[in-house]
Amino acid sequence: MTKYIVVAGGVMSGVGKGVTTASIARILQEYGYKVTAIKIDPYINYDAGTLRPTEHGEVWVTDDGGEIDQDLGTYERFLDVDIPKENNLTTGKVYKTIIDKERKGKFLGETVQFIPHVPDEIKRRIKEASKEHDIAIVEIGGTIGDYENIPYLFAMKGLEREIGKENVAYILITYLPIPSHIEEMKTKPTQQAIRLLGETGIFPDFIICRAKRALDAVRKKKIEIYANIPSENVISEPDIETVYSIPLDLEKEKMGIKILNELKLKPKRTPNWAEWKKLVDKIKSPKKTIKVAIVGKYIDIGDYNLADSYVSINQSLLHAGAELDAGVDISWIDAKMFEGNDDKIKELGKYDGIIVPGGFGSSGVEGKIKAINFARTHNKPYLGLCYGLQLAVVEYARNVCGMKDAHTTEVNEKTKFAVIDILLTQKELMEKSEYGGTMRLGAYAAVLKDKSRVLELYKETGRLKEDAKKIEALKKDKSQAFRLGVLDKSKNVVLERHRHRYEVNPKFVEELEKKGLIFSGYHLREDGTKLMEYIELPKLKYFTGTQSHPEFKSRLGNPSPLFYGFVKACAK
Repeated sequence: MTKYIVVAGGVMSGVGKGVTTASIARILQEYGYKVTAIKIDPYINYDAGTLRPTEHGEVWVTDDGGEIDQDLGTYERFLDVDIPKENNLTTGKVYKTIIDKERKGKFLGETVQFIPHVPDEIKRRIKEASKEHDIAIVEIGGTIGDYENIPYLFAMKGLEREIGKENVAYILITYLPIPSHIEEMKTKPTQQAIRLLGETGIFPDFIICRAKRALDAVRKKKIEIYANIPSENVISEPDIETVYSIPLDLEKEKMGIKILNELKLKPKRTPNWAEWKKLVDKIKSPKKTIKVAIVGKYIDIGDYNLADSYVSINQSLLHAGAELDAGVDISWIDAKMFEGNDDKIKELGKYDGIIVPGGFGSSGVEGKIKAINFARTHNKPYLGLCYGLQLAVVEYARNVCGMKDAHTTEVNEKTKFAVIDILLTQKELMEKSEYGGTMRLGAYAAVLKDKSRVLELYKETGRLKEDAKKIEALKKDKSQAFRLGVLDKSKNVVLERHRHRYEVNPKFVEELEKKGLIFSGYHLREDGTKLMEYIELPKLKYFTGTQSHPEFKSRLGNPSPLFYGFVKACAK
C-alpha cells in the first residue's frame, strides 16, 4: 500500500513549500523508497498553459506534454526522475472530468453534488498518480483558509479514513516573520495556520518553520504547545544560500527517520549524501565566477523583478556551474531596454555569455535580436532557447544572408523572408482559437549531425546513452511513439522537451546553410516534414540554439549538455 504525506502551507504564499516538498521526497528516496510527488493547484484553469509567467511563474513541461506548475520541475530536479502530467491536479481538471461523466450518463441519473463526487474524483486521481510508489507526497497549493483548497483537504482527510492514520502524515509549512522595527520573530501567523487547518479536521504531525533566522527555543516551545505535537517535530528551516542545502539541513534534524517512524516504516538503506554535498559545496564556494546576461521579456511586474519566470534556466546554469566548479552570476535584462538605444547594447560587453530564452509575441523582439547580433559579432558565448533559436535565425538571415526584411510571422505576417513560420497544424488550431494544451508539447526526438558541437556535448555529458534507453521505451509505448518521428539507423538521437508553435521555415534552410549557419539536429515527422531542432556556428567560441527547452531536463549532478557547454565556454 502507498503511504501518503500531505503538505499544506500557512497563511502566506511563496514560502518554499515546493522546494521543501521536493527535499523531503529526496530524503525518503535516499532511504531506499520509491517516491513520487503530486502537486495540487486549486485554480479553475485546466492547467498552467495559458497563465502569464509574470503572474504564476514558469510553465513547466513534462515529457508527456503536460503544462504544469513550476513545482513539478522542482520535484524532478530533486528526485532526478521524469514525472508525468497526471501528477498535477487542478480544480479545472477535477470539475471537467465530473461534468464530462455526467454528460455521458456515467452517474446513472443520480444527483451530482460536491459531496461525495468532488472528493471522490480527487482521491481517484491521487491514487492513480501514486500507483507503484511506496510513498506519495501531496503538496496542496494555496494558503490555509482559502476556500479553494478546502475540497482537497477534505479529500485527503477522507483518504486517511479509508486507509488509516498510520498511512498518512501531515506537514504544515509556515512562515515566521521578523518585523524590522522590532526584530522579534512572531508566531501568530503560525498559530492562525494551525487553527485554520484544525477546522478541516487535520492536525499537523510536523510543522516546518520558515524564517530569515533559525527558530529559537522560546518560539519553538510556543508552537509545540499550541499545536500539541512533540518538540522534535517542530522543525526549523531558515533562509539558506542554495535550496540544494535543504535536504542536508533537514537531515540534521533527522527528518527522514521521524517521517518513517510516523508512517510505521523502517529505512531500506543508509543514505549516502557524499556526492550531493560535494556539489552543494561547489555551488557555495566555486573556484571561479562567470557573469551571464539573460535577455528576456518576462522580467518584471510592477516594481518587482520576477526571476521565477525563468527559474529552470537559473537552475540549469547552477547545475552546469556545479559540475564545472564555476559560480554563475546572473543578470536579468529586459530586452526592451535595447530598443531605440544603440548605446545600451554595449553594456553586454561586460558579460561572459548571453542567453535569449523562450517567449511569445512581439514585445522586446528587436532588443533580443540586437543582443544576439552583439553575441555573434563579438564572439560572446551564446545560447538561444526556443524563441532564442528562432530570433538567432532571423538575425543571421538579416545580417549575413542579406534578407533585410527577415522575420518570424509571429511578429510580421507580411514579411518577404518568413524564415520562421507557424506549423501548419498550429495554424489550424489558432484559427479555431484553441490555445490550451495545443502547442507542440513534450519530449520529441532529434537526430544530431555527425561531428557537430551539439553531438559532442551530448556524448560528453552522458546524455546520448541516457536518452537511448528512453527512446527504446518510447518505441514500445504506442500512445507516445509519435514523439520519435521517423528515425533512420543513426544512433545520434536525443530527447528534449518542447513548447512552441513556430519553426524554422524549411524553404530557407538551404540558403541559410550556404551562408554558414549549421543546422545540427532535426526531427523528421511521419508526414515527411523536417523540423530543425539545433543550430550552431562552429567557428565561434560558442554559438548554439535549440528549438527545445533543455532546461527542463537539467539536474544537479546531471546538467543539460547545452548549458554545460555554454558555462564551459564562458569560463575559458
